[in-house]
Amino acid sequence: MAELLAVCRVHVLHPDAGPVGVTAIDKRPVEGRVKVRPLGLYADLQADRANHGGLDQAVYAYAQEDADHWSAELGREVTPGLFGENLRTSGLDVNRAVIGERWQVGSALLEVTQPRVPCQTFGRRLGEQRWVRRFAQANRTGAYLRVIENGDLGAGDTVDVVQRPVHGVTISDWFAARYGVPVAGAPGADEKGAPDPDTLERLAQRLLNAQAAGDVRLSVDMLRRAEQAAGGAVVD
Repeated sequence: MAELLAVCRVHVLHPDAGPVGVTAIDKRPVEGRVKVRPLGLYADLQADRANHGGLDQAVYAYAQEDADHWSAELGREVTPGLFGENLRTSGLDVNRAVIGERWQVGSALLEVTQPRVPCQTFGRRLGEQRWVRRFAQANRTGAYLRVIENGDLGAGDTVDVVQRPVHGVTISDWFAARYGVPVAGAPGADEKGAPDPDTLERLAQRLLNAQAAGDVRLSVDMLRRAEQAAGGAVVD
């Protein structure tokens, strides 16, 4: 059974060397139930709103199983909220979530939109050498979600996958192909785990076909990248 272990929101803003000057990445667990609205958890915020937050990145989920991987790698506990996540889950492979699948968590209905792309603020937060690259290479990104139905949620709630689009493109599939990370088992991966260069175009076309058929509503960012990839050009 998939379960919500912790609900995290911003604890305090910290000075940051990035262009905004502060960061809200310091999320920590809160007690009780928390309201969820289209822009995320009640009383949570993002400092860099040009690159974080918004309707398509309202909530960020990260799995305890992936946190355990990093705890072993880093030699320290990855506590809920350390990666800036809002939801720490257990029993659900967040990275294998299909883009557009829906989760019932408490009375809120959430929809998976896209993977997290690590940034330098995240690197400064962890203070680990080459952290952004290491995090990306592991393809344990977690998932952003949009809010389909307002509600409230809390630690101990079950996480039920109530709808899964038939296109089948997962968070991990897309990230592996889009960023060329060597993840064994990704579609088109060779025996060394390197993604087939044609995979991105094929995945993009599947997503665009699903969008056209009404099977998924891609985020603005995912739609742009899919259109670029299907057209043979990927531009950041």
